[in-house]
Amino acid sequence: MKKFIIIMLAMVAITATAQDRNKWAKDMLETKHKMLIEQVGLDKAQQEEFMPLYEAMEKEIYQTNREARTLAATVSKKANATDAEYLQAAEAMSKAKVREGEIEATYFVKFTKILSKKQLFLLKQAEANFTRTLLQKRNNK
Repeated sequence: MKKFIIIMLAMVAITATAQDRNKWAKDMLETKHKMLIEQVGLDKAQQEEFMPLYEAMEKEIYQTNREARTLAATVSKKANATDAEYLQAAEAMSKAKVREGEIEATYFVKFTKILSKKQLFLLKQAEANFTRTLLQKRNNK
């Protein structure tokens, strides 16, 4: 019975941690989107057209990186991974960066139909500002 209670408490803790992580991720995306809207100076019409595209781009990039991270984690956990498996994981991580660039380039073309040239420039700056702000907050803790 004691074992059962310990297992149940562990499961509740894991679930709570996952929920906290999901809430944090959702809050970060919301904060990022608000920051982009403000710093890029999107009007309501632009927001309605741009944000779904931007979210689709983020989702594709996330999925690409997730697949590479999953493969890398699998190889890392293997006690006797082969050279071929290490190479495959390294290539996947490298290709994820290339794919991320391809995804951004594809969406950039779509963004040019919604945003002004200045806003395109401000978008890249706002993304960098968000990352910088996030890292600063992390380092201050």
